Amino acid sequence: MLSQLSAVVLPVLLIAGIGFTWARMGRRFDSVFLTDIATNIGTPCLVAHALMTLEIDPKMLAEMGVAVLTAIAGFLALGFIVLRVLKLSINSYLPALTFPNTGNMGLPLALFAFEQEGLALAVVYFSCTVTLQFTLGISLSAGNLSLSRLLRTPTIYAVAISIVLLLLGLELPTWIENTIGVLGDITIPMMLLTLGVSLAQLKVNEMGRNLLLSVVRLTGGFLIALAVAKIYDLPPTAAGVLIIQSAMPVAVFNFLFAQYYGRAHADVAAMVVISTALSFLTLPLLAYFVLH
Repeated sequence: MLSQLSAVVLPVLLIAGIGFTWARMGRRFDSVFLTDIATNIGTPCLVAHALMTLEIDPKMLAEMGVAVLTAIAGFLALGFIVLRVLKLSINSYLPALTFPNTGNMGLPLALFAFEQEGLALAVVYFSCTVTLQFTLGISLSAGNLSLSRLLRTPTIYAVAISIVLLLLGLELPTWIENTIGVLGDITIPMMLLTLGVSLAQLKVNEMGRNLLLSVVRLTGGFLIALAVAKIYDLPPTAAGVLIIQSAMPVAVFNFLFAQYYGRAHADVAAMVVISTALSFLTLPLLAYFVLH
């Protein structure tokens, strides 16, 4: 199991490390440009490709969607309370406490634990998270809710079109499916490299606070998901996937938006790396729990 988990977690740390080293060497790196590419092209293709290859019963899709939305509401409430107590900025830190890394970490872990059925349910969670992150998450980071900005978010349309095609049982031509698959694949490496570049400016005296917030993300996500699974009486596989995805570390997208809107991006970058490093220790326990 350790080698399987290493195969998921270590690439995240190593690619971010390349970005870190690149910045320390004084090399040129246009973070704003790469953020625009990842937001407007890479992510919509990543989500669309994941949904279009989904095989799941529509009833279970709806049940999982409701459970995911309930869990995220819980993350928002917990994060708001913690930040008020610590007197920290809601706009800077709440997205990081709310939106876990359900993509490049959550999806393979769900597949490892529950095979194809688990992967299908994990994609539902991932789609809900990305949709909210590119609407509510962006609005929190920007400090305002802009309808025009939401309507200019390609990921929303990618999710809506994909779900319609999925429910109608329609398939895209192979050349389109392959194209969006390739474009989606470039997203995660770009995000992780940009993350590493930001870490080059990280201050050591911020580590204690960011460690605390990282622990809140991991443990709070686990406990809230456990409660939601019991409230809705989810089947074992659905409950396991909900818990796995909810207990993931801080998503890299939170850092990208924090950087784009000038919201303590060095702190958010630290939370991404710290929570990811901590998850390497917690994932074996998490996997054991959901499987037993």
